[in-house]
Amino acid sequence: MSNIRHISLISHVKNMLLPIIFVSIIAMMVIPIPPILLDIFFTFNILIGLVVAMVSLNTNRPLDFSSFPTVILLSTVLRLALNVASTRVILVNGHNGANAAGDIIKTFGEFIIGGNYAVGILVFAILIIINLIVITKGAGRVSEVSARFTLDAMPGKQMAIDADMSAGLITNEVAKQRREDIARESDFYGSMDGASKFVKGDAVAGIIILLINIVGGLVIGTLSHGLPLAEAADFYVRLTVGDGLVAQIPSILLSLATAIIITRVSEKQELDREMASQISLPKAWIPVTGIMLLMGLIPGIPIIIMWTAAGISGYFAWKFQMKEKISSSELSNDDSMGSNDDTSNNNEIQISDISETGRIRIEIGYALTKMLEEGEQSPLVVRITGIRKKLSRKYGIVIPVVRIRDNISMEPQNYNIAIGSVVVGEDKVFPSHLLAINAGNVKLSLPGIKTIDPSFGLESVWIEQHDKDRAKSAGYTVVDPGTVIATHLSQVLEYYIEDLIGQDDVQGLLDNLAESSPNLVSNIVPKLVPLHTITQILKNLLAEKVSISDIRRILEAISLHATSSKDSRELTEKIRPSLGWLIVQNLGDLRSPLQVTTMDTSLESLLLQGLQQGGDQLNIEPSLLQKVGSLINDEHKRAVSNSRPLVIVTSPAIRYPLFSILRSFVNDIVVISIKEIPDTKKVEIVSTIGK
Repeated sequence: MSNIRHISLISHVKNMLLPIIFVSIIAMMVIPIPPILLDIFFTFNILIGLVVAMVSLNTNRPLDFSSFPTVILLSTVLRLALNVASTRVILVNGHNGANAAGDIIKTFGEFIIGGNYAVGILVFAILIIINLIVITKGAGRVSEVSARFTLDAMPGKQMAIDADMSAGLITNEVAKQRREDIARESDFYGSMDGASKFVKGDAVAGIIILLINIVGGLVIGTLSHGLPLAEAADFYVRLTVGDGLVAQIPSILLSLATAIIITRVSEKQELDREMASQISLPKAWIPVTGIMLLMGLIPGIPIIIMWTAAGISGYFAWKFQMKEKISSSELSNDDSMGSNDDTSNNNEIQISDISETGRIRIEIGYALTKMLEEGEQSPLVVRITGIRKKLSRKYGIVIPVVRIRDNISMEPQNYNIAIGSVVVGEDKVFPSHLLAINAGNVKLSLPGIKTIDPSFGLESVWIEQHDKDRAKSAGYTVVDPGTVIATHLSQVLEYYIEDLIGQDDVQGLLDNLAESSPNLVSNIVPKLVPLHTITQILKNLLAEKVSISDIRRILEAISLHATSSKDSRELTEKIRPSLGWLIVQNLGDLRSPLQVTTMDTSLESLLLQGLQQGGDQLNIEPSLLQKVGSLINDEHKRAVSNSRPLVIVTSPAIRYPLFSILRSFVNDIVVISIKEIPDTKKVEIVSTIGK
């Protein structure tokens, strides 16, 4: 019980800490403070400045220190309150000499400036110029520009999040978190834009307080205490300069912290590591070494110091060159790294997961290897994880491991995607650029490398990083190279989804089902239907984007028709009506009517006649086929513009032959028969195709 009370007391004290500090700051402005308390508060002020500066240096991204604008305000008010308190002490007790305002002001007034108040005034003026003109003004400008561009970029960032979520690259929870981060980022930079004015005002106030203390001290010292002008100047100016210097040090620290925070752009690593990685270029250090050696030969230059600096530069050039060679060697050995499947309990894919030989392979040119420098944290690796999990959940199969390897025989910016030994997709990306995709409603032309988006076939342009905000404001969808490759991979895998499952995979699904339904599995496989037939039926379903996640329902449907046919295609067509909800569940909102396109009666009769003449295939005249294909393409464009799939409803007899033909015109077309639509599912006919 006593421990609970103790914890409760500590909690109450913590809750009261900020109000106590706030009231204490206000009190310092109106209540006289003895010199010993001034020493304590000045020490505390310097401590705060150092802590804030160190936190700023070790912050990975600005939002990690989102309370910084409030810290700026409180620190500025504390320093101004100390200036008011010290001014009161100096003007009241300054005639008593150097000890009148405490030991810290005395030390800064004597030791640091050598006891010469003229030197102190000059040093103080230089510090003010550095703080006000250089640091504060620059930080204020960066804050203003950052706030403006952050607000302008918000709509584009929201669209990018929606695009990633639609592509399955991120979950709803991640999308929600990113939206919150965008809102916090906007609030942060807006607050920083205003908070930078506090820092600037603090520097200006330091100048005004210095002048007031000097003039006021001379007047009070000569008129009230009868001191000679020289002696009054010695006392009051020395104390005033010491007071100004002890206040300017934490002020400069806070200004530097502000500048560091708002110029921080990396979210991936700490500032010291980021700077070290970016300046470790041997090509930059080698010429520096040569120039320093040559400068040592100039008459009058201290050759020992200059050549020592050249030696240090040469050492760093050699060290960075060795590090670069080691990194290249490690990269070339990526093929030997192991992998783990996503079916393990680990929710994060490892770099080894995509380096193992598998059925899915991505080969990249050497210029793209930098996209994997961060290992398992590389955006491309993370996106591949999202793609595999999304497709696995959607279709009910385990998407095989993706292997990424470099191929020096390829063009540096090229990549290809292969399933087995067949290359099914290829394109080119520029790792230092961004892809601006024109969805069709953008007229502004951007400078860059014109191209076609590999996933959607839209006109696009590779732009420089600094053109990102301009492209977004113009209406382009801007994505990074990793997203381009990942989205392309997602579309390729979905198109060839039936090739990603084999007999071993099907056996794994059956073994898993056998744990809960052993009789169902044992009575069908292999007694009624062999494993290879089951495998082909599942491939047929996947080829038309039907999920096989409900393997129990599929086996039960197979068991009903297994005695009448052994052909996998015939069995597939016979079981589809029993899988109606599996077929239509991904074609739209379950609560809304299924929007479909039908065939004109005369056209459907003509297709039935062609089927009777051609056996298992439709026998259609080429001119009619081209006309139907053109109509299908037009319907597909309308469906895409309305954000819905193109669903064709026809009679069961011609469903599959029609799908086989129309797929060559629209690769994501859905063709279903009337019997496959569940009785309780409402249908809305949006168009009819005639001959």
